[in-house]
Amino acid sequence: FMSGYALASHHSSFGMDHQAMIEANGAEVMPFDQNKTTHIFRKTDPGGVESVIANDGHDQQQIGLIRSHLQEEATKFTQGNYQDPARIHGMNMPGLKELEVVYTRVHVVYADLVDGGDITYTSTDPVLVEAIHTRFDRQLQDHGAHAAGG
Repeated sequence: FMSGYALASHHSSFGMDHQAMIEANGAEVMPFDQNKTTHIFRKTDPGGVESVIANDGHDQQQIGLIRSHLQEEATKFTQGNYQDPARIHGMNMPGLKELEVVYTRVHVVYADLVDGGDITYTSTDPVLVEAIHTRFDRQLQDHGAHAAGG
């Protein structure tokens, strides 16, 4: 999986090549179909909420894959493990280092949604809230048509 790091770190433009790289790296990390789902990033005063929903609310396969993936990610994040987002977005993804270093000061909670799931991030530390917001901005940019702000 180190090749994903190298590929991500050598891409400087945010054009179609970058979008294709994000999709390819995402396919290695996320089990659900990016073309059948939407990422939603909502910034909040204490942090933010990252949701992934199935575009077809009746697609139980995608909903199940979303839920299991986000549950696993939330567990990793509570342990300071942000390797999966780094694999998708590159080692130098804004906000990740801050979140890894003082992960105990970020409260991470997973919840089911009717058509997917979400992860809520909260912190009382303004530096970490800013790191969450910065990470969300980058994810919106990287995921392009597969993402929306909230």
